[in-house]
Amino acid sequence: MCLEDWIDEMKEAGDHKELWYNKMKDKGLGVKIAVTEDDKVVGMIQYVPLEYSTAEGDNLYFINCIWVHGYKEGVGNFQKKGIGKRLIKAAEEDVRSKGAKGLVAWGLSIPVFMRASWFKKQGYVKVDKQSISVLLWKPFSNDAIPPKMIRQKKKPKEIPGKVSVTAFINGWCPAQNMVFERAKRAASEFGDKVIFTEIDTFNRETFLEWGIADALFIDGKEIRTGPPPSYEDIKKKIAKRVKKLK
Repeated sequence: MCLEDWIDEMKEAGDHKELWYNKMKDKGLGVKIAVTEDDKVVGMIQYVPLEYSTAEGDNLYFINCIWVHGYKEGVGNFQKKGIGKRLIKAAEEDVRSKGAKGLVAWGLSIPVFMRASWFKKQGYVKVDKQSISVLLWKPFSNDAIPPKMIRQKKKPKEIPGKVSVTAFINGWCPAQNMVFERAKRAASEFGDKVIFTEIDTFNRETFLEWGIADALFIDGKEIRTGPPPSYEDIKKKIAKRVKKLK
C-alpha cells in the first residue's frame, strides 16, 4: 500500500511511517525506487539490517517490503514487466557492497502480496515457516548462517470488568499503521469500558519480549489484520465484547 497514495484510506495511517523512517534512515535502511521515463514512481523495495526485523541472524539484511504498482487506478498497472526482479537485484547488489552475507525475505504461502513462491523464483530458499508466513534467504557466502523467525512469546491478557484492546505497532508498514489508528479510534468510542494499550515494537527489547511486531488483540484474541479490517469492523468486534461486560 506504500505507493497507493490515491486511496483515501491511506490518510488513516497517520505519521507512523514518517517517524519510523526518521529513526531508521541512519541505521542502515535501504530503499530502491522504480521510476518511469515520465517520473512516475511504480515500484519500491525496502530493506534493513536483520537486527531491525522480525528475524534473527548474523550479518544479513531483511526485505521488509517489495511492491510494484498493480492497479489501473493511480499510475496504472506495472506488474509483470520485470520491475520486481530488477528491484530485488538492485537490493542484492547494494547489501553485497555493504559486506552482508545474504539477503532475507518474508513471504506468504498463499497467493496474495509478498508471495513466497515469487521469492523462490528469484533464487531464495525457505529456511523457516510459521503458519502461512515463510522466511526465505539468498546467502552470498559459504559461511553465512541461516536466519530464524522470532516467534510470539506471549499475548495480552484480559482485564477484569473491561474490554482490552491492545495494538502492537512497529511503524514500517502503512497498512498495519492504518489498523492501529482505526483500533485506537474505535476503542475511544466506548469510554472507560474499553482500555486501549499501545505497544511500540520499534523498541527492540519490547519486540523481543513479546515476539510480535504488528498485531491487534481484543480481550486477548488476535484479530486478523491482513487485509486491514475496516474501522466499522473493528468497532463491531469491540462492541460485541462490551455487551458481554457485567
